[in-house]
Amino acid sequence: MKPLTFSLVYLLILLPIINSGAQDNSTALMMSKGSLEEAGINKDSIAHLLDDISNIAQHDFRGLVVIKDNKIVIEEYYNTFWRNSILDIRSAGKSVTALLLGVAIKDGLVKSLDQDLYSFFPKNKYPTITEDYKNINLRHLLNMSSGLDADSDDSHTKGNASNWIAKDNWKDYILSIPLTAKPGSKWVYADINPLLIAAVIEEKSGMSLRDYANEKLFAPLGIEQFYWYTNRSNQTGAAGNLYISTLDFAKLGMLVANEGSWNNEQLIDFKYMQNLITSEFFNISENNPYADAYGMLWYKSHRTFGHKKIDYLFASGNGGNHLIVIPSENMIIALTSSAYGQVYAHKRAYNIMSRVLAAVE
Repeated sequence: MKPLTFSLVYLLILLPIINSGAQDNSTALMMSKGSLEEAGINKDSIAHLLDDISNIAQHDFRGLVVIKDNKIVIEEYYNTFWRNSILDIRSAGKSVTALLLGVAIKDGLVKSLDQDLYSFFPKNKYPTITEDYKNINLRHLLNMSSGLDADSDDSHTKGNASNWIAKDNWKDYILSIPLTAKPGSKWVYADINPLLIAAVIEEKSGMSLRDYANEKLFAPLGIEQFYWYTNRSNQTGAAGNLYISTLDFAKLGMLVANEGSWNNEQLIDFKYMQNLITSEFFNISENNPYADAYGMLWYKSHRTFGHKKIDYLFASGNGGNHLIVIPSENMIIALTSSAYGQVYAHKRAYNIMSRVLAAVE
């Protein structure tokens, strides 16, 4: 997974907490405890894993939550972290932005993933918008194939986050970025893609993405404490910098596993969620040892653990922050870590995930 230049925001602003109110009883029921034995997970294997995590030398692993059949079967915290501690999940926030686009479709703010970007931003209101945006649709943004002059690994590209991250109003700037490739033709990881999705939702809803997420997604899930960087123009940094607890991270995975439904309420458009779970638009296995494909701002993989071949999707953020959803097992694994910029971070997360999945009997 790519390092997130967007994390520079962390140096620019203090960390306030948004409190959205008390958790209701229905949410609490969704998060009941279960046993490893009932879940069909080998207890001894997990005991050895948890012991090994406790002995990690770097002291930067934060939390492991595993949910099976809508019950918490593992919930462990490390190195001063506990259930209510929040941390920056970095680029895993992009995958949350994808969920919010599905909410916007359900709300009727967006009609189709085939809508072009130009149609969302009136020229008289946004005179800087380039007509290249007539050729880019929402599906291109979701699949990191917009063709824009933007690359998270290349600071010389005009759309690189270093050129807009510190602006009090970045919308005018990002709407002026030109094309350098045909939209849909190739996969290039760029923070500007989810940022443009956020700009669409903000334009149509009249709210920051942070506030839209709080009202439409986080509050119904009982997510009470979070922080999502939002600039002075009320524009949220949808490419990352979402601070959330490990348990609430896992709740988002439950929402995905349940195809956008929570407590019998469809929070996200159902067809959109089916598309998000199954779509694999680009094979990225040659350049990524942990993922086979990419689509809808989520990574997709097909691997064998123990004696089982498992298909899963996951959100991934710098530092080893992973949210893994295994639909066939009705299982979610959330891992949080502050090993930002460390080469071992993703490998460690993958190894922990592998051991959990290998313990499924």
